[in-house]
Amino acid sequence: MKNDPYKKAGVDINAGNELVQQIKGPIKNTFNNNVLTDLGGFAGLFSLPKDIKNPTLVACTDGVGTKVSLALANNSLHTIGQDLVGMCVNDLITCGAKPLFFLDYFATSKLNVKQARIIIESIANACKSSNCVLLGGETAEMPGHYVNDNFDLAGFCVGIVDETKIIDGKSVAEHDLIIGIDSSGAHSNGYSLIRKILDHESDADKQKWIENALQPTYLYPNLIDELKNSINIKSIANVTGGGLVENIPRSIPKHLAAEIFYSKWKLPKFFQWLQTSGNLSDTDMQTIFNCGIGLTVVIAPNEINNLQKVMENRDIKAHVIGKIINQKDNQNIFFT
Repeated sequence: MKNDPYKKAGVDINAGNELVQQIKGPIKNTFNNNVLTDLGGFAGLFSLPKDIKNPTLVACTDGVGTKVSLALANNSLHTIGQDLVGMCVNDLITCGAKPLFFLDYFATSKLNVKQARIIIESIANACKSSNCVLLGGETAEMPGHYVNDNFDLAGFCVGIVDETKIIDGKSVAEHDLIIGIDSSGAHSNGYSLIRKILDHESDADKQKWIENALQPTYLYPNLIDELKNSINIKSIANVTGGGLVENIPRSIPKHLAAEIFYSKWKLPKFFQWLQTSGNLSDTDMQTIFNCGIGLTVVIAPNEINNLQKVMENRDIKAHVIGKIINQKDNQNIFFT
């Protein structure tokens, strides 16, 4: 269209159509036999699996915060989509659910087709790795609301669990073990502080720590699936915003508490650097970051050998990081 008034206002419909053509392949690569619609409809249709006797749907939504700003500033967008998917599916699996499908929302000031394709391909690849369909999404060009090349991401995930197999923490008991499963880094939390610390870092070391900070969020669904087939998991916590302090207590009954053996584990180097360069106390670290533990599971002591067998030869490790105790003085987590 010559003299396109909408394009003059800042919205390029042709660019949007071009993007759709470029991302069709990666998106359709996530599809399975439960998908009932093709791309391009007003809504996506998904047939529920027939092998679950008491199907219960589980839903969650999340974003990646200001990690997008760090990724954009360093032209490193190829894994930010994995962060988005990870933030959602890692929440969803805490109740024992399996991801079914995912929807993404990508909003930007001016649509850069190449940039958007890289991000959405990353989302699709992470969905595929998590056995999750990328069923649809929205790309919004919002001139005047976002400026320059700024963009934001949000995701929404739906999963399913048999009602009789929901993991809700109700069976957690005194003396149970708290297992910490390694994170791949800070995942997608604490980045406003991380960016501030990076701003004061010397150029000689800055790039190394930027690369550490941009490590993508680990995707735990397949691991948790395997663990569920081998051991009785009583509760799961995804260590995100609020760090260890806020998230571990969410996964255990209110009359119990978590004793965390913080003095016995060594912080990964990236978190050591954050603490030193940011002049942060142990309490700061425990309240803001995952401190190298991306997920916790609570199990009975007699399950530890079975868990260790599942974790053999994996790229991440699991450690006993604490135990369940009776609550004292209305405090639900202790660091020793």
